[in-house]
Amino acid sequence: MDEMTYQMRENMLRDLFEDKSYRPMKLKELCVFLNVPKSEREDLKLMLDQMISNGQIAMTSDGRYAQPEADVYTGTFMGSTRGFGFVRVEGMSDDIFISERDTLGALHGDTVTVRITRRARGTRRCEGQILRIVSRANDRIVGTYDQSKKFGFVIPDNSKISKDIFVRSENSMGAVTGHKVVVQVMDYGNPGKNPEGRIVEILGHMDDPQSDVLTVLRAYNIPVDFPEDVIQQLKTVPDHVSEKELEGRKDLRELPTVTIDGEDAKDLDDAITISKEGNVYHLGVHIADVSHYVREGSPLDREALNRGTSVYLVDRVVPMLPHALSNGICSLNQGCDRLALSCLMDIDEKGQVIGHEIAETVIRVDRRMTYTAVNAIVSRHDPQVMKDYEEFVPMFELMKEAADILRGKRRQRGGIDFDFPESKIILDEKGFPVDIHPYERNAATKIIEDFMLVANETIAEDFFWQELPFLYRTHETPDLERIRKLMAIISGFGYYMKLGRGEIHPKEVQKLLGKIQDTPEEAMISRLTLRSMKRARYTTENTGHFGLAVKYYCHFTSPIRRYPDLQIHRIIKENLHGMLDERRQEHFRSILPEVADSTSRTERRADDAERDVEKLKKVEYMSQRIGQVYTGVVSGMGNLGMYVELPNTCEGLIRLQDMEDDYYFYDEEKYMIAGETLGITYSLGQKIRIRVSGTDKLSRTIFFVPEDEQES
Repeated sequence: MDEMTYQMRENMLRDLFEDKSYRPMKLKELCVFLNVPKSEREDLKLMLDQMISNGQIAMTSDGRYAQPEADVYTGTFMGSTRGFGFVRVEGMSDDIFISERDTLGALHGDTVTVRITRRARGTRRCEGQILRIVSRANDRIVGTYDQSKKFGFVIPDNSKISKDIFVRSENSMGAVTGHKVVVQVMDYGNPGKNPEGRIVEILGHMDDPQSDVLTVLRAYNIPVDFPEDVIQQLKTVPDHVSEKELEGRKDLRELPTVTIDGEDAKDLDDAITISKEGNVYHLGVHIADVSHYVREGSPLDREALNRGTSVYLVDRVVPMLPHALSNGICSLNQGCDRLALSCLMDIDEKGQVIGHEIAETVIRVDRRMTYTAVNAIVSRHDPQVMKDYEEFVPMFELMKEAADILRGKRRQRGGIDFDFPESKIILDEKGFPVDIHPYERNAATKIIEDFMLVANETIAEDFFWQELPFLYRTHETPDLERIRKLMAIISGFGYYMKLGRGEIHPKEVQKLLGKIQDTPEEAMISRLTLRSMKRARYTTENTGHFGLAVKYYCHFTSPIRRYPDLQIHRIIKENLHGMLDERRQEHFRSILPEVADSTSRTERRADDAERDVEKLKKVEYMSQRIGQVYTGVVSGMGNLGMYVELPNTCEGLIRLQDMEDDYYFYDEEKYMIAGETLGITYSLGQKIRIRVSGTDKLSRTIFFVPEDEQES
């Protein structure tokens, strides 16, 4: 079905359903009524499903398409370990509570139709009942097999899927207790009956450190191997740049050019040039021209969109593009001619971009630098390292100078910088963690970050004012209720934030982060503040970026590992060649909403997978340290107990039931754990000595107990 036919049919459907004389019809009846050929009936069904997802129409219990009822919505079911759940509806500020008896057998992630049965009142949540399961999110589930004589069960790794999957012995593939498996769901059951399935893959034993990462990849349905049509297309990709490809490109090969990345990085997609005339810095951010090799609609492109992003796990990278591209012709390797899309900016002494040019270029990297080496030059002025890179030292010092100005400008406008350490996990040859410690950003990582930010901002502003279809990176203002809750917590530590006109300004968040710097509660308040923020996403409308405190922002600088960057490279290049006529603009307007939604989802999927693998490795690491004593900081609390973060970034739970010297309870109003008789209390940010008491790999939880009397 072409675009015009699609639009006509969508308008026809909308008019049909809004007509007062319309009576609900099944799919076959609609096909006859609309005179839809058999070859296009599947397209019609997809269109109807999309309208259900958007809440434009609903489906009755007997499979007829109808106008949505009052108080009936379509959303995503979010399960819980105790059987009840919530439905998250796009555009609604609060989730709808669903009791276990009203779930209709929905599993976590399913798209469902829900009717609101009780409106929210006071502190009581909005409640609802699931009417229909629109689509299933879990046709395959990853879990641990538990074998009996004639049957077995798969206990899902995802604790939000509260029901075990029943497996008959003939469908077990010979799995034994403790095997990590993938189970194909054959029957989803109902509220009184467990789902049933058959095992289709055995990933290994739960105690094998190699199997746990594979388990996470399967659980999130992250593709690892590339399909055959992609492999075949790779045979046509060149391994060097030809003279013909240089025609019409700006030749920047004579400019001193460097890449700055981590020691282990192989996909080098950004390079830097910089010089200064008077008070003006000439900064060039050169990005690998991936779209030159990955054409729209090709097998490589379809697979890249399906993946959305590269996934960076503790022991491996699952790339968006095959290594032949990401580590080969698209990698800006030292000494090689490479095609690039460059953002050439003139920046004054106040950090203002006073002029810029976007161009297709050819570059040649002179030095492949590491963050460690550049940091040694600009921060420590290490004599030996400065001697090793003597001819480039002035360039790095100029980079530091310009980056400091850009960072100062961002800080002045209120840009938020969450600077708490990430975890660095060291594995042995078998994949078992042998060391975990904080991984701190240094001056060199901040230089590259500042340069990428200003390039992304410059590109976004340019295309916004051209009023062309584009893909923006947006970050909404936080919900007021979340900010008020955060303010209530931080007030207990003597901190406050101002609200202006019913909303928070990013500068207030920035001030808070400045006040808590180097305090015991810094990490805890930083994380609570981050959790109070909304999640950044990709959109076709430019609504600004709250966290960066900018009006215009996009992702332009990483097309090797992020599909949105690759997508806008195509738009930029067509615009440079004068090809963005009305027909091409309409094409991009039609595809960009789905690209934005899809890449936002795959980004969340990658983030969740990376976090889960990190949790698994931390559990494995601390499982070898049971009985050891550490001093940590109370980082969170609730009705289950309190979380304590250790200096090595591992976080564990002290359950209230394990605090034996008194009867402890969680005081929600005062945000503290209190003892009933001894008067001992625990507060967020407080230091405490703990002993590692156990680990649970299935729930990815480390358990602590208080070691002795609390520290002040």
